[in-house]
Amino acid sequence: MDNNHAKPPEEKQDRLKKLELMKEFGMMPYADRYERTHTIAEARELPLETPVKVAGRIVLFRDMGKLAFARMADLDANIQIVFRLDELGEADYKKLQKIISVGDFLGIEGTIFATQKGELSVLAKQFTFLSKAIMPLPEKWHGLKDQEGRYRKRYLDLIGNEETKERFKFRSAFIAELRKFYWENGFVEIDTPVLTNAASGALARPFKTHLNALDIDVYLRIAPEIYLKEAIVGGFDRVFEVARVFRNEGTDASHLQDFTMVEHYASYWNFEKNIEFTEKMLSALVQKLKGSLTFKAYNRNDELVEIDLTPPWRRVSFRELLEEDSGIDIENYPTADDLKKAIAENGIVIEDIDTLGRGNMIDALYKKVSRPKLVNPTFLMNHPVDISPLARKNESDPRITDRFQLVINGWEIVNAYSELIDPVDQAERFERQAAFREAGDEEAMVKDDEYVEAMEYGMPPMSGWGMGVERLLALLTEQTNLRDVVLFPLLRPKE
Repeated sequence: MDNNHAKPPEEKQDRLKKLELMKEFGMMPYADRYERTHTIAEARELPLETPVKVAGRIVLFRDMGKLAFARMADLDANIQIVFRLDELGEADYKKLQKIISVGDFLGIEGTIFATQKGELSVLAKQFTFLSKAIMPLPEKWHGLKDQEGRYRKRYLDLIGNEETKERFKFRSAFIAELRKFYWENGFVEIDTPVLTNAASGALARPFKTHLNALDIDVYLRIAPEIYLKEAIVGGFDRVFEVARVFRNEGTDASHLQDFTMVEHYASYWNFEKNIEFTEKMLSALVQKLKGSLTFKAYNRNDELVEIDLTPPWRRVSFRELLEEDSGIDIENYPTADDLKKAIAENGIVIEDIDTLGRGNMIDALYKKVSRPKLVNPTFLMNHPVDISPLARKNESDPRITDRFQLVINGWEIVNAYSELIDPVDQAERFERQAAFREAGDEEAMVKDDEYVEAMEYGMPPMSGWGMGVERLLALLTEQTNLRDVVLFPLLRPKE
């Protein structure tokens, strides 16, 4: 018997009939528990003749008359289950034939043995129904084919595509190893609010909502930065957070409206110390999880390119890179109008350039002419003050900041800097950002007077760091769209 051939509407009705038949047999279709002795992966390591109780989903079933074969799977492994009439007894064997469907969850009590062909199997002595599936698995358990369907019904994607399952296990392992690395290096993990009075900590457009209990408008955080730094004011030495953040902006292959960001702050570090830590951390994590510092990833042209994370990584100043790629020395154009003219004279087209302040115009120019060319890990340093409202000014050149971004394969993976700890300077920068916002730049930063007040109580020197988890994971798993490393991505409703 092969349970995969009926068309879905017909098979659903067939399964519902089997459900009723189970009740007639006095069987419980949906159990409350099952006491297994081993996972399937553990069972596969046992000696022959070992008694076991395993559980999982039936993903294949073939009835040969007095003998039936099934394939049972759990998260990490699968194993063949062999049902024999003489082992189960005629009554139970016939019940099994009448009620089982691919997709059902069963508990199997039996022994480990090898078939005549040498395949490791469990010889079933007894079976227990744990959950009856009334919908068939898609396409003979080969998984969903269309991409949107895989996003909308990720559970089916996980059942049918081993690569999908392994990708999300990799994500979980990466987060676990990341946390472990932080703790081993003296960092403490803390939680910060998702709902905030001011959307500060990054240049981004926030989501706004209303808090009925207090009758106030609040924002979903665009970054955990402000609160993490206030923890440093309060006496924490090194802090980090694996934070879900929200930005009300456009979506594409490398941008999501809600995503996972890791931020850390370390007292008494500067950005150069953070560069060293970044190389050390990411190379250690990748080596441990992938077994190599070289791997392949898709570039923006959907071509597989090789990336090498072997330290030391290239370091280049923002100004030098832009001049190299565009012919424009941004320091020669001190106003937005001057820079806009230079961009036009060099034949470079930037969307919505008339709405951008000088800082965001510089950032847009970089994204247009330089970022796509950066394949191997590159530390882009010394950004202009205009695009770094929270970064410390360079002591030798106050027009630039002690900041860096890590760019890999054209994606900005890390943003970090020596923190601004001067409350007067910070207040002035907030005022400039507010002016840009009034002029129509929706991504300009919102003023945060409470944060400035916290700074006035004294901040130690420190360096802060933020990384988009999905971007790095997409690179490490050969994905071109961030939704492929988000288990349940947000989609427009079908209706």
